[in-house]
Amino acid sequence: MTRESLQKVIRTVPDWPVKGVQFRDITPLLQDGATFRELIYLFAERYRGKQLDYVAGIDARGFIIGSALAYELNIGFLPVRKQGKLPYATVCESYALEYGKASIEIHVDACCRGDRVVLVDDLVATGGTLIAAHKLIRRVGGEVVEAAAIVDLPDLGGSRLLQEKGLPLYTLCHFSGE
Repeated sequence: MTRESLQKVIRTVPDWPVKGVQFRDITPLLQDGATFRELIYLFAERYRGKQLDYVAGIDARGFIIGSALAYELNIGFLPVRKQGKLPYATVCESYALEYGKASIEIHVDACCRGDRVVLVDDLVATGGTLIAAHKLIRRVGGEVVEAAAIVDLPDLGGSRLLQEKGLPLYTLCHFSGE
């Protein structure tokens, strides 16, 4: 399966969660076992042999991709959760979304100084979530080697902002002009 064929499977849901947002729904990528397997394979090939210690997945869709990728790479998985969902001591970071505000957390002992982490989410819009997660991982000692997502929405500016912040980004497809 090619990147282009993956992109064709992604569903666009207009006006969700608020009017004017064209939501890119990755659920169809997950519904077919062969497609889901290919999606994880594409990411795994990128990160195999990179001497990573963890995959960090952002709540909630980043959990799906991130945990499967961590399993495939035989490394640990770090959950980056919405505020108030982790049971142990946490550090928190707030950020702006394209349609609101939110906060995410990670356990204070999620990783150790110098641990190499790839950060995974489903898509990059304004970049706020990935930047906040990057800050959290650095605060607990980890080094984010790269951020990864299935979809880039470059017109919303997130990928450019990540580049300006010095955080490399790898995506499988993009939707422009919307």
